[in-house]
Amino acid sequence: MKKTVIGIVLLSFLVALIGCAARPPAAVENSAVGTDYRSDVVVEKEVAAGAPAQPAAESASGVSGDTERMIIRTADLSLVVTDAEPAMKSITDMVTGMGGYVADSSAWREGEQLRARMTVRIPAGDLDGAMEAIKRLAVRVQRENISGQDVTEEYSDLDAQLVNLEATENELRELLAEVRQRTQKAEDILQVHRELTNIRGEIERVKGRMQYLSTLTALATLNIELIPDVLARPVVEPGWRPLETLKNASRALVNALKGLANALIWLVIYVLPLLILIAIPIVLVVLLIRWLVHRVRTRKIAAMADTEVTSGEE
Repeated sequence: MKKTVIGIVLLSFLVALIGCAARPPAAVENSAVGTDYRSDVVVEKEVAAGAPAQPAAESASGVSGDTERMIIRTADLSLVVTDAEPAMKSITDMVTGMGGYVADSSAWREGEQLRARMTVRIPAGDLDGAMEAIKRLAVRVQRENISGQDVTEEYSDLDAQLVNLEATENELRELLAEVRQRTQKAEDILQVHRELTNIRGEIERVKGRMQYLSTLTALATLNIELIPDVLARPVVEPGWRPLETLKNASRALVNALKGLANALIWLVIYVLPLLILIAIPIVLVVLLIRWLVHRVRTRKIAAMADTEVTSGEE
């Protein structure tokens, strides 16, 4: 009988998980859990052009859920500046004053000029004002781009899943207490406890994802590239040192002469004797062949002369 009750509760749990995706957004927004999580989220309203955005707390309490949007905002700025170093310091101070922070920065030199890249996180509501203030530091704006990702639907789905998962968790806790009191069978207790552990893990995963989306929507990401102005480059590079160049050229000449001298020494001491040792047997073989050929020819000539003398006497 108890196993049947456990099976029915587990079946109801599966049905609840399947139905969470079909829950209407209005029910999600009116739920207590969803309201708790959205209280810390920066929510952007879809309002008419030029109308100011409403605060997050006001939108959560007095505005219909159909107008609430959660937008992850990302912007890119490519600026030509006179000097990248003071520009980086000014941007860092500005972002810190707005309650943001520098997530990443790098700087390197191209010749004698400094070039830099920065990634900063600032409150989403201050993004437009921050971009205008940063652009005033530049000689000219090379590139500007703003993009947004709407995660409202994903957040609503997570909210609905969280409500159903927490309801299932409560039912499993009651069932676990009932099984412990009535049956006290280890197999039944472990089965319910395993399901309760799985549900708890899903709840933590959903809460973590919701918190992550909340952070992304609360802080906008701004990628900044600082390019040094060509007109600010000095006519004579301050690092030019002609005496050092002269020394480097003299050192290169000495090294080249040393290389030629080393090659000559190797030629006289190593290569030339080796060539002589190889040439001696070859010369001896050639001389021997020439001597043999000459001897054969001499014998042929002598034989022909003897034959002619014999023929004349007859």
